[in-house]
Amino acid sequence: MCQSLFFLFLCFVACCCMQLAGAKRHAFNPGEKRVNPEGLKDLVVDLPGQPQVGFQHYAGYVTVDEKHGRELFYWFFKAASGAKGEKPLVLWLNGGPGCSSVGYGATQEIGPFIVNSRGNGLELNPYAWNKEANVLFLESPVGVGFSYSNMTSDYDLLGDDFTANDTYSFLHNWFKKFPEYRNHSFYIAGESYAGKYVPELAELIYEMNKDPSLYIDLKGFLLGNPETSDAEDWQGMVDYAWSHAVVSDETYSIIKETCDFNSSKTWSNEECNKSVQEVLQQYKEIDIYSLYTSLCINNSSNSGVYTTGPVYKKEFTMMPRMMGGNYDPCVDDYAHAFYNRPEVQKALHASDGVNLKGWSICNTSVFHGWKDSKPSVLPIYRKLVGAGLKIWVYSGDTDGRVPVLSTRYSIDSLGLPKIGSWRPWYHQMQVGGWLQEYEGLTFVTFRGAGHAVPMFKPSNSLALFTSFITGQSLPLQRSNS
Repeated sequence: MCQSLFFLFLCFVACCCMQLAGAKRHAFNPGEKRVNPEGLKDLVVDLPGQPQVGFQHYAGYVTVDEKHGRELFYWFFKAASGAKGEKPLVLWLNGGPGCSSVGYGATQEIGPFIVNSRGNGLELNPYAWNKEANVLFLESPVGVGFSYSNMTSDYDLLGDDFTANDTYSFLHNWFKKFPEYRNHSFYIAGESYAGKYVPELAELIYEMNKDPSLYIDLKGFLLGNPETSDAEDWQGMVDYAWSHAVVSDETYSIIKETCDFNSSKTWSNEECNKSVQEVLQQYKEIDIYSLYTSLCINNSSNSGVYTTGPVYKKEFTMMPRMMGGNYDPCVDDYAHAFYNRPEVQKALHASDGVNLKGWSICNTSVFHGWKDSKPSVLPIYRKLVGAGLKIWVYSGDTDGRVPVLSTRYSIDSLGLPKIGSWRPWYHQMQVGGWLQEYEGLTFVTFRGAGHAVPMFKPSNSLALFTSFITGQSLPLQRSNS
């Protein structure tokens, strides 16, 4: 009898300890403002393989159209514990169009977790951007990642304007779940085709802010290797390919003679089309997003052909844009394995863990069905520079997809007055890249980084983000500090 009572006592103590440990793991920080009950339902507590952290994160759906049943999936990470003061809110968008901000941004680039090489768990990212901000990742538009619509006709409407309007609706509805962040300073960041998404969304917020009831405290945006202006982007791509020995002198000479990327008629020129196709064909032999790293060779493939983007079409006038480059060239496979696990989908509130969502890192049907793409967002840049928003653009200099030359050509066409000279910036005693400041815009390069810069230079990227958020200058001389 005494032994039985003692055993029960030990069980009671063990149970209490487990409850206390769980409470400690998921406890709110002292003095922290709580989200409303709807937001609390999205708290992530049992994510498989997650390392222990001192901050909360939430995932789930926000309705952007109740009639159509249009739902956008998000993953939100509060600023890491120990952060002092009210941290800004940053929305991160990946591009494609059709690629997942959860699969890329959240768990390959700037989020606090990185999917491991077995695709069955997560590792801590010591250079996560939530060290400096509250970071919100969104899978947009519907058809991307876990985001969906119950109205199939919605998928026939996807384009720049549709995406901007849905993302804007998402923000206001997300603030209903997390009202304590409505008055935080707000920034937008992203890369690749988000070079279109982000300025378009920023312009929409800027215009809608004229109604005080809809006000979002937008401070600026940060873009990496962004598609900006089709003419400059195409010219930069072929110039970069030639200058980096990807194509021959003959091919480049024909392009110079026959292609006028400022004219919509250039794609009706057969010689121009053939030569541009040759550029893309040569890039298929390597990783267009990272010229000097290896491809992921799938041993189970029977074709032996490894592509880096959609097949070039004569009638296709937007730039091909798929699949971010990776330092580990097989990391997309790890993400695919992880996000299609039943227990992961259930923990992230993406499904009930039985009726699973088919998750892919990029949805090619979204890309191929894209309805409208602004040929240039430079007019939006001019408007928002004039409005006083903070705008920083960065570029990994080993990316062939949206190369540093494309971005330089686009920025140069703005004609902004320069502040100071073109000069190197430093990180950990080494040249991180170069920068040029303009009135209303800062341009920064990353030495040795591909398309998805944080994957190649995570520490440098965090340093850039910290400077952007805090208003501190990047180091312009070597220092031990």
